[in-house]
Amino acid sequence: MEAFAVVAFTAGLLGGVHCIGMCGGIAGTLVAASRGPAWRRIAAFNAGRIASYSTAGALAGSVGLLASAGGAVHAVQLALFVTAQAFMILLGLYVAGWGRGLVRLESLGRGVWSQLASVRRRMVPVDSDARALGAGAVWGWLPCGMVYAMLPLAMASGSPLDGAMVLAAFGVGTVPGLMVAGMAGVRFNTLRRNPWVRRVAGIVIIALALAAFLRLPELAGLPAAAIACIS
Repeated sequence: MEAFAVVAFTAGLLGGVHCIGMCGGIAGTLVAASRGPAWRRIAAFNAGRIASYSTAGALAGSVGLLASAGGAVHAVQLALFVTAQAFMILLGLYVAGWGRGLVRLESLGRGVWSQLASVRRRMVPVDSDARALGAGAVWGWLPCGMVYAMLPLAMASGSPLDGAMVLAAFGVGTVPGLMVAGMAGVRFNTLRRNPWVRRVAGIVIIALALAAFLRLPELAGLPAAAIACIS
């Protein structure tokens, strides 16, 4: 479980170049609207966002638990593990700008996002810590391919608590980029738009997924030499 959390945190940290594009605008408005220390508004916003991610992770972990309870637990866990790594590869391609498979998934959440429009309006202007916390909780449900890529990993954990931990780790990983984006504004966007920054981040995420795939024979209870036989 710790390995899942580390992978999720790393994906969030490296995928922050995408998160800045999705949430960097609202993070910038927190600075503009602040009457006190800007970092407090941004921290509250991120706390609310991570709380929503954790809720989604707990729900995904519950689905994984129910799937495993239906029998053939080991087979279900392996299937979820493979699915999670496949989504990680899609995430790496997405961050690098080489694939838009996750963009199609984002469309699935637009109905929920539109239903939250009235709630979002009540959070503006984000001129207090409480409003920032609430805005973050709402923005945590923004249709996001990166979050969707983490849900299979939370599902593979097979536990609501572990699923929440996976998504929380992912959310914490995205915080440094958003904190910097909120404080530095447009100056940081130049780095975010650099194609090489995105490509390197995407390649590392893909490498993490491929490294996890190498453990599949071990997880399946097969000796490493069995890979050649299966091929």
